Amino acid sequence: MTVTAVTGTPAPIPAGTTTATTTAVAAKKGLDSEVFMKLLVTQLTNQDPSTPMDTNQMISQTTQLAMMEQLTAMSRTSTEAFALDMRQAASTLIGQQAGYLDAKGVAVTGIVTRVSFDGPVPQVTIGDTTVALDEITSLATSRTPASA
Repeated sequence: MTVTAVTGTPAPIPAGTTTATTTAVAAKKGLDSEVFMKLLVTQLTNQDPSTPMDTNQMISQTTQLAMMEQLTAMSRTSTEAFALDMRQAASTLIGQQAGYLDAKGVAVTGIVTRVSFDGPVPQVTIGDTTVALDEITSLATSRTPASA
């Protein structure tokens, strides 16, 4: 049995057909383990009994599924770690002097007074302006050294 990749536009949905499943599948952007298992079961169900699927090929596909799941988990962990690093970096800026370029391209500096984690990138408040952490262009300590 040969499995062929599905390409092109989806077939039209007949009137009166429930599209909840179609919507859920359309929301999935990549090939996850659930879709992979459905493909594998369909392949096994529709195989020719006189020429069953090669065991080595099945093991290979199962191994590919396990690798895909591990890569997905690693990607998710990496993304979460990066987000945590950004939050920690933003938090350390409170009380520090930071600079950024305003809309006109002029360098502005001030003391960081607030950090917000509402969006995907932490927002830092410098003076009366809130800028994204990745827009910070300079840092300096705002503390004066203790005199001896």
